[in-house]
Order: sequence, then structure tokens, then C-alpha cells
Amino acid sequence: MFFKGNKLSTKSEEIVLILIFVFVIPYLWIVMNPKKDIIRNMSTYKLNKQIFILAGQSNMAGQGGVSYSYWDGIVPPDCQSNEHILRVNVDLHWEIAKEPLNYGVDCLRNCGIGPGMAFANAILNKDPNFGLIGLVPCSVSGKGIRYWSRGNIPYDQLVKKVNFSLKDGGQLRGLLWFHGESDTRTKFDASHYKPKFQKFIQNLRTDLNFPHLPLLMVILHVPSPWFKGKFVDIVRQAQIDVELPNAVKVDANGLPLNPDGIHLTTAAQIRLANMLAEAFLSSNFTAPTKTEYHMI
Repeated sequence: MFFKGNKLSTKSEEIVLILIFVFVIPYLWIVMNPKKDIIRNMSTYKLNKQIFILAGQSNMAGQGGVSYSYWDGIVPPDCQSNEHILRVNVDLHWEIAKEPLNYGVDCLRNCGIGPGMAFANAILNKDPNFGLIGLVPCSVSGKGIRYWSRGNIPYDQLVKKVNFSLKDGGQLRGLLWFHGESDTRTKFDASHYKPKFQKFIQNLRTDLNFPHLPLLMVILHVPSPWFKGKFVDIVRQAQIDVELPNAVKVDANGLPLNPDGIHLTTAAQIRLANMLAEAFLSSNFTAPTKTEYHMI
């Protein structure tokens, strides 16, 4: 019997109760959780995932809509969830991607809008046959370029998550990189940005066994005067001067900023996402020695 003190009166009632547990409750769970069901039953898509790595600092993580460490919760149409856009979560599981995309990676209440979701939606809007997009968010706020090296958590976690994303099949399409804010604070860090960044990409391509991993690099914008990063011009020039094969650069300078003077607004993130999508779709990444610089 299932309930002490309240025995079922007949055998038929016991059978009905068993049937409810076996069939009805699982059915209701599936109906009420359609997105989870999509993830479980998308084996036909596994070999067709188009995978993008999202890495960098807080602007790539997303601070659009964040004020006083809290996100306003507004998700524009460009950033809405789509069953054809997935993300790798912190537990190394695929799930339907949604804003804030970097939630749980290095932020909780202060996660906001970044360029990732808008980028994926822009790709699908421009090319409906592009396929299932898999996003791998790896951004870590406040970590300068010296942390993106072998043996440091941001780098090692990135490699781990990317390897997971590929284990069931898929194609690694590129790394979206938006970084450099922390390195503007001292002349030493700013002056060493270029060689350290190039070493990071060289190591990553080696460790992922992808020597021509496409790179979509955002050139850091000039922050508002009150941001304490007086060596931003050195970092910007270092990023402009980076010489790597299979690289595309877009410039974030001039995009609207939050009141903090360094983080892009939601509207700016959407604009940047469209710049990145346009640059990706218009670039010939089959030419492994070509570096393109897009001033959009």
C-alpha cells in the first residue's frame, strides 16, 4: 500500500494510482518543460552544432541594463531565447540559451546583456540555414590578459568547456573576444598586452588542436574620463596591431556606455553583436594567413 492509515479500498484503485505515476506525471512534466525536452531529443542536430566561444571580461559577460550591481531584467527582441541557440552551462550541460547568458559563470545578480545572444540571433536572421548554434560563455570579469594563460583558471576552464562542447559533434566556428579594460590601469600591463594576447591565441589554437581557429576580436572602446584606465590608448593600439592569421577585428569605440563609463549599454551590445555577425558572415576564414580589420 502507498499510504499508511488510508488504505486503498480496491485493487483497481491501486492500479489507477500506479498508472498515474508511470504515465500521467511524466507527460505533464514534458508538457510543462518543452525546452528541456528539446535538449533531450535533439540527437539529429548533434553533428550540426555551430559552436562559438565567448570570452573576455565584463563587457563580453554583459553589463547591459545593470545599474548599482542589479540587472533591470529587460530582454530586447534581439536577445530573446531561440530553440536553435544553446549554451553550455556551468555544470557542463547543454541548455536553451537565455539572458543573462553569462549567468553562473562569474556573476549572479549583476549579470546583464552582452553581445552573445544578439550575435547568435543576428546570424540566424541573416542566414536561416546556418544551423543550431552552440554558445560557450567563458568570460571572467576583472581578469587581465595575464590570467588567460595555461595553468590559470579562466584559460583552463575555457579549454575544458570547449572540449565538452565538441564531444558529441559539432563545428567550432570561432572565438568572440572582448577584453582589455583591466590592462588599461597600468602602463606595464598595457605595454605587454600584445605579446601576451598573441601567446594566448597561439596556446589556445594548439590546445584545441585547431591551428586556424577563427578570431573575432573587439577593439576596446575609449571609456568615459572618470574611468581609471589612463592607458587605454596603448591597449587599443596593441589590439589594432595584433597580427594573427584568421582574425577579424571590430571597433567598439563610440558605442553608448552605462553611467559607470566603461560598460556598454544594452543598445550598444546589440549594435556590437550585429557588427560581429556582419564581420563573421562577410569574412573568408578559409584563408589562414589573412587578418582583416573592420571599422564598422
